[in-house]
Amino acid sequence: MADTGKLEKLKIIAYDKADLSDASYVGEYLALVNPETYQLDYKVAFVEAQGQGASAKQQTYVHTKPEDFSFEFLFDATGLIEGSPTSDIWAELKYFKDLLTEFHGPIHETRHFKLVWGVSLFKCRLASLQITFKLFKPDGTPIRAIAKALFKSSVEENLRVAKENRQSPDLTHERQVLAGDTLPLLCFRLYEDPRRYLQVAKANGLTNFRRLVPGQTLYFPPVAK
Repeated sequence: MADTGKLEKLKIIAYDKADLSDASYVGEYLALVNPETYQLDYKVAFVEAQGQGASAKQQTYVHTKPEDFSFEFLFDATGLIEGSPTSDIWAELKYFKDLLTEFHGPIHETRHFKLVWGVSLFKCRLASLQITFKLFKPDGTPIRAIAKALFKSSVEENLRVAKENRQSPDLTHERQVLAGDTLPLLCFRLYEDPRRYLQVAKANGLTNFRRLVPGQTLYFPPVAK
């Protein structure tokens, strides 16, 4: 994208629903100044299982966690940035805090957000908000603060499934029987455990699991945790 030379300020847009549609728009906040940096964190979850007599643990992949990203927002009433001082930062800070953290009754949860900054777009939920007051009037009224907001990446459920397209045993699957297939063999392919054939037979109402018909569709339930 071409550089237009125009200053684009970071904007937080709030929605009541995960689809982030115009109909669920709540409000927005425009940063006073853009952050100097922002941080992205990527985490992968594993379980560790150490066999008897083994010298080390085997890490087994579970899932990739949603990305974390954090921004710092400046609130300032000194007039050094906008040219004219104001009495305090309370009104703007309250609007910011309520927009990000307020529990919304109709949806029984906090809101969904889009963070827009130039060509960058983050779809997310707020994970935490920390406010540090930095400068005060003689009477103790704060006139400058830094709000550090930690967000977790979020995506609509249908897009998440399409993106991941996983074939893991903890999801429901359907398989079409091919010539030569047996139920224990299919269970081994999917679950890596042929002993689950009785569970699959019960889920499909099979009275004789040895008689699979080519072209038949079988339902493979998630593995019990």
